[in-house]
Amino acid sequence: MISPVATTPRANLVMRALADPTRMAIYERIARRGESSVVDLTGFARVSQPAVSQHLKALAEAHLVAARREGRMTFYRALPHGLAPLSTWIGQLEAIWEQRLDRLDDYLHALQRNEKHRER
Repeated sequence: MISPVATTPRANLVMRALADPTRMAIYERIARRGESSVVDLTGFARVSQPAVSQHLKALAEAHLVAARREGRMTFYRALPHGLAPLSTWIGQLEAIWEQRLDRLDDYLHALQRNEKHRER
């Protein structure tokens, strides 16, 4: 029997944070560059600074990014384990599909054996 997979509140938060295409693009940009300022991200995302700040707030609440202030500038970096809850959930789903495919493979082998047995 395959056990059901339930997402954790953290995984749900990460999925909600990355569900918005602009927010996902901002996160990818930060992850690729290592660190980005709000000004850089506003130019990249082509949305207003308040909109970028809202996206960054959602990413921070999901533990995907962290902020660092330097004078009047704020810089954001991706957190190394921010995607871990999502990765864990995907791994659980992968295990379910592997179990299902293994059961299908067993079933197909049994059908082949039965067919060969009938042919004799």
